[in-house]
Order: sequence, then C-alpha cells, then structure tokens
Amino acid sequence: MKSASASGIEYSLIRSRRKTADIVIERDGQVVVRAPEAVPADEIADIVDAKQFWIYRSLAEWRDLNATRVLREFRDGEGFLYLGRAYRLRLVSGQEQPLSLRDGRFLLRRELAESGDPEVAKAAFRNYYIERGRERIGKRVAYFAPKAGVSPISTDVRELGNRWASCSPDGRLAFHWKCLMAPLSIIDYIVVHELCHLHHPDHSDAFWNEVDKVLPEYRQRKEWLRVRGASFDL
Repeated sequence: MKSASASGIEYSLIRSRRKTADIVIERDGQVVVRAPEAVPADEIADIVDAKQFWIYRSLAEWRDLNATRVLREFRDGEGFLYLGRAYRLRLVSGQEQPLSLRDGRFLLRRELAESGDPEVAKAAFRNYYIERGRERIGKRVAYFAPKAGVSPISTDVRELGNRWASCSPDGRLAFHWKCLMAPLSIIDYIVVHELCHLHHPDHSDAFWNEVDKVLPEYRQRKEWLRVRGASFDL
C-alpha cells in the first residue's frame, strides 16, 4: 500500500489483479484507491481528481455517521450487540469462561472488567465473536457458495482493521469479527459480497450483477450497513 495525493485528497493506493480502478472510503475515513497493476500513477491521480466531489461528499457523510458512534463501557447494564440485538452486560464472579451469553444477558467475568485495562475485557468479546463467527459464517458461506457458483478454499473470522471482509486471489475468505454484531440478513449480504468477488475482484457493474443474482435486495442491506456500521464497535 502506497500513499499519494491528488486535488488535495490524501489516499492510499493498492494495486492488484483487478481490471478497473475503484475508490472506497474505509471505516476509519481513509480514502483507498484499488487499481490494476498496469495503470500509471498519473492516470490514477486523474481518476481521483474526477471523483473529488463524490469523495468529499462521502467523507462528510462518514463524519456525520461517526458522530453518533457508541462508546461502550464494561459495566453492569451496558448494551452489547450480537447478531443485531443488544444484550445487557452483567459482571459475574466464579464463571469459568471469560464471557458467555445466557438468559438474554452477556455475562463477563468481573475481574476482566475491573483489571484496569479495558483491552482485557475487549479481548473477551473479540474472542467470543471470533469463535461463534467461524461456525456461523462458515455455514452461511457453505449455503451461499453454490448459489453464487463458486468454491472458496477457506473461511476465517479475525481482526481485519477497517474492512468488513476480504477475498484473496486464491479463494480464501476472511470476515471481521465485528460482523457478528450485525443482523443475520446483513451478515448474509457481506458473505455474498465476498463470494461474488471470486467472479470479479472489483466493484464493476459485472460484480454487482453477480450480487444481484443471489441477493436481489442487496441494495437495502448495503445501505443499512453503510449507515449503521459505525455502531459496531467496543
């Protein structure tokens, strides 16, 4: 990944085997341009310049959406998302697992919340989402892969920074653990999105046509994720 700028816009450039250039605003507000290997840098700068109105508008929308980001605290009664539903947190003593979900509540070992380091409690949630996600998302990939006409090599759930998911050129899928905070319908959209990248690594019309074949209502789910995705955090 290289840094560059055009028309006063700072962006990161990622080159890959894709056929067309694509500009995205990542979840941290970073502008990322993904482009084919053969496209010259000055041509990419021209593409960014031509899209500057869209980029500035998208960045303004990103700032508005992130202004409502929820900062959660690891204390009794705080709400944490799982599969689209908010569950209240209860700190407990004597529980073997760091975190469990029982009787409509997240139960977190008290010493993790009171350790003085919030990263300890965050790790318990991340590990919970990763463990559950590998099974649940794996099943959704297995369900949708034949419908998309593809055969991914592997599926994993892990930390992916500012990306909801990724698809490697050899067919390895990875999903951010934060996907487990979304409703199942949104998880399905993310799964189908990545599966269709096995047909087209870019976001061309041909790619979206593949998504539409599997999920004709994908636009509503895509917009839901764009608007509410900022709340999927710890």
